[in-house]
This record gives sequence, structure tokens and C-alpha cells, in this order.
Amino acid sequence: MSDDERNTTGSGQLRGLKVVEFAHVVAGPLAGSMLADQGADVVHVEPPGAGDAARAMGPQRDGVPLWFKVAGRNKRSVTLDLHHEAGRLVAHRLVAWADVVIVTLRAGRLRSWGLDWDSVHRINPRAVLLQISGFGATSSQADAPGFGKVGEARSGVVHLTGFPDGPPVHTGFSHGDAVTGLMGAYAVLAALHRRDHDPGFDGEWIDLALFESLFRLVEWQVIVHDQLGRVPERSGNQLAVAPGAVINTYRSRDGEWVTVTSATLRSVRNIARLLGLPEKEFSTAQQQYDRREQLDENLRNWVAERVTGECLEEFARAEVVASRVFDAADIAADPVYAEREDIVTVDDPDLGPVRMQAVIPHFRQRPGRVWRTGPALGQDNHLVYGQWLGLSAGELADLEKSDVI
Repeated sequence: MSDDERNTTGSGQLRGLKVVEFAHVVAGPLAGSMLADQGADVVHVEPPGAGDAARAMGPQRDGVPLWFKVAGRNKRSVTLDLHHEAGRLVAHRLVAWADVVIVTLRAGRLRSWGLDWDSVHRINPRAVLLQISGFGATSSQADAPGFGKVGEARSGVVHLTGFPDGPPVHTGFSHGDAVTGLMGAYAVLAALHRRDHDPGFDGEWIDLALFESLFRLVEWQVIVHDQLGRVPERSGNQLAVAPGAVINTYRSRDGEWVTVTSATLRSVRNIARLLGLPEKEFSTAQQQYDRREQLDENLRNWVAERVTGECLEEFARAEVVASRVFDAADIAADPVYAEREDIVTVDDPDLGPVRMQAVIPHFRQRPGRVWRTGPALGQDNHLVYGQWLGLSAGELADLEKSDVI
């Protein structure tokens, strides 16, 4: 079996873990991607023909979409039409094979296709099911469509993002989907830990709504409302719970943007000293709060009079935490990214050598690696269905002839 047929390097913490995902676009596949990066065998099930919608999304080079080359990396692509009974039977064989099943279909569709919790548990009693949906399987909106941006809005995060005199703002990437994918992967590993240590393990159903992940990460919004009767509002680049801190972006003389962040009493005093302001006037939290606008304006003018490199050198000497605001070109050229080996080059059959994020986080003893870019649609049909599931050549031919795969 070649390296393209199976990741044979022994890399990754999760080598030997079997995952099947009936999930498209971002949240579910990103959860699977986190597992695949650490060596799990992840089978991405796609409809014949167009495949995952992510294959056609985003910028292209010479007609080749780029996003899926990263989103689908380290995975197996199989095609399967779940509208056919024969396709659903194959799906159930995948469930029986897997340790982990990831689904993002609506609750009604999951039930009709036998991919809901009761069906998965009956087919494979030790399987972990990660079910990601817009509003959760137990809510009155279990069958309502949901996307990541709606989840962001419902989480409270969008209300907090932007400036006080402006509209709520979404981030420029699939923020809610991405965080839900990460939380989903974390939840899967928690369930697998219990499976490995509990002799009575009887499967696990992880029911995760898109809005819940970001909601959990903003730790203070609920308790502030509960205890103070306050609704936290947008505060620009400032932290609503640390109003005396200096956290903002400032434009330098050469037109670049610099972020300065100082959330402790000492670090704010460092800024005051750098600007030539009396440190004694910034000794307490109340003093820093009362003079926050003065400090912000002075810092804005100070940065505007200097080029970016000069700003950063003086900030470093004064022990002020700051950074140029990076774009993709800055990331590609940055020595720290290079020292950390956070960007790797991978050979792609359509594009040749391509650069993308490395496997993160880094493990010292058994690191994962990017061993393939996103595969062609259905590239692994014969490997997965034939070698892994044990379907005969005749069965595969019948499935292909009937357009089930």
C-alpha cells in the first residue's frame, strides 16, 4: 500500500483512529481536519458529481479552487449518494467501521437516512457521534437551517465586535464555524479518553450547536448581565471588561498599522513613561481609567510620527507589548513563522508545490504532518470501500453502474 493509500509515516498522536464525516463546508470538516492532521484516518463522504460545496468556494488559480486544498488535506474522499437505499447501506457500513462519526445534516434528514444517534448507536455501540447543527438537536429549531455567521450573531460575539458608533461586525473568515470545529474535535477526544478508560463505555453523542462554541468563550457576558444587570456593548479595540487598558491599533508614518496591548498596571505605566507622561498619574486602575482617552490620543500621535520599525524598536526597549498588524504577505516572510516551521510546502497534483499552514499545535515526540492536499472527488473510493470495508469488485462495479458512488 503506497503512502498515498495510507499515511504510513507513523506520524501523529491519533494514528489508528477511524473517522467518517457526513459533513460539508466548514464546521464538521474542520473538526475532522484537526483529527486528520494528527494521523487519524478520516473519510470525507461527498455526493457524486459536485462533491462538497467547499470545492468550488474561494479564489482559484488557473481554474483550480484553492480553499479545499487545505480544508480537505490529509483526508480520504469517497463519493456516495445517500438518496439511494444502496448508498445508505454503504453509509451504515462506514459507521460500523468507524470510531468517530461526524454529521452536520438536519435532524430530520439524519433520521431518514439512519445517521441519527439512535441509528448510529445501534449499528456501532462504541462509536462517538459528533452532531453539529445550527441550534442543537434538543431545541425547538432542531430542523432549522443554520450557518456559522448566524451562530456568531446568536452567540453575542457580533454584538461586541466593532466600534460604539458603528454597526455590529462579523470577522472576515468563518469564525463561528471554525471555533465550532475546534470545540467539536476537543469534545471527540474527551469522549475517546473515557472510552479508553471506562470498561462500560456505551458510545457517546456530542450535540453541538454553532452558536454555543463562541458563546462559551466569552466568559464574562452572562455573569455581568446576571449580577450587574448590564449588557456589555461594543468598545472598538478595547476590552469591555478592562476599560483602563490600552488595546488599540495605531497607524504609523509609513502607513502601516501597529497593535499595542497593555492590560496590567505596570504595562500601562510603561507606555506613559515612553510618552513622557508623569507615571504617578497612572499608578492606579482608577487613574488609568480616568486618563485612558488622553493616553490613547498621545499614543496615536506618537506612532503617527514614526515609521513602523522605529515604533517597534522603541516599544521593545520600553517593555511595551506591540506588533505590526500582519497580512498574508507578512506571515509568509516572517522569521518567527519560519523558525516555528508553521508553514510547510506540499506537492499537489494540480498546482505543484503549494504552501499552507503546518500541523498545529506542534508535538515533540510524535508530530503530525501534512502528507497530502485535498484529494480529488472520489479519489479513495476503491481504497475505502474495497480494502477497508471489504466490498468485492462486483459490489463496487454495481455501485458505480447505478451511480451510487
